[in-house]
Amino acid sequence: MPNIVVVGAGVSGLTTALLLSKNPEYKVTIVAKHMPGDYDIEYTSPWAGANYLPVSPASDNRWEKNTWPELARLAQDVPEAGIHFQDAIVYNRNKDAQATTGQWFNELLSTKPWFASVVPKFRVLSPSELPPSADSGTVFTSVCINTAIYLPYLASQCLKNGVNISRGIISHINEAASLHSSGKADVVINCTGLLASKLGGVMDKTVIACRGQIVVVRNTPGAMFTVSGTDDGDDEVSYIMQRAAGGGTILGGTYQKGNWESQPDPNQAIRIMKRAVEMCPELTGGKGIEALSVVRHGVGLRPLRTGGVRIEKERLEGGQWVVHNYGHGGWGYQGSYGCSEGVVELVEEVLSSKSKL
Repeated sequence: MPNIVVVGAGVSGLTTALLLSKNPEYKVTIVAKHMPGDYDIEYTSPWAGANYLPVSPASDNRWEKNTWPELARLAQDVPEAGIHFQDAIVYNRNKDAQATTGQWFNELLSTKPWFASVVPKFRVLSPSELPPSADSGTVFTSVCINTAIYLPYLASQCLKNGVNISRGIISHINEAASLHSSGKADVVINCTGLLASKLGGVMDKTVIACRGQIVVVRNTPGAMFTVSGTDDGDDEVSYIMQRAAGGGTILGGTYQKGNWESQPDPNQAIRIMKRAVEMCPELTGGKGIEALSVVRHGVGLRPLRTGGVRIEKERLEGGQWVVHNYGHGGWGYQGSYGCSEGVVELVEEVLSSKSKL
């Protein structure tokens, strides 16, 4: 029986381990520095919104496209996963086309995106439905994930399938293979996210932090809202989403490349709240930010890889096989199942090649 070690217990590591564990031939161990329930600036997944707002171009949409069916199934049939359906309203301002966020959201902002045939009830907003500041807009059915419930859910499903989960810190990817619960691993899966930039044997300097500051409030928006940009700076964004099952409403945000600052900026928080109340007056019944009931302020660092996500196999010096799955930036959840399926395929290729040797 092949032994597999997954390094990392964020949404990518947990989802990858879960899909691998569905093969009864595989013995899977997760080794991670940070676990569900932890809050640490190195550990991105708990800070995510998280939702499904596709940003990949049509030519490279496999990961996000293949994730929607499973997120929809969980929202429909598995209440304990902490995911619910929510209308997503996307506003586009033509003046944001060349801005950082406008380019990040390029596909999302289209009135004819590839995902129009994937998500339910996609339609273009009529001019009468747009706020004065928007030039176009769309609405469709999306999902919002309560990460505080969903990450432990993924871990529990892994445990149910016989996955061994343990804490550990490695300084080099070569160390991971020896940490399998029942001997040396045949394959190591690298789901280290932001730490791929610092891990020996990987040291991927194209992975950078992309800082996102949020405010979590108790107020109810009635839908999910996103706009193509703001007037407060090129790296500031505006979005609202309500997490499932009492997880609160997330107000965002920022998209600050190369910024590792872990502490919330009070002035930024005020701008985030002001933009949210302007975009969705329902949040406070038409009142100002004073009517927001704040749960907490937070900062998460998206693991952005400048060349795009890395999903590939690699044979290290010494012969150890590694399959990489990191560098998702801000779309880790909405690409999680698609990327993990890609990893499973690569693991099958590696094990097939090893069996022929």
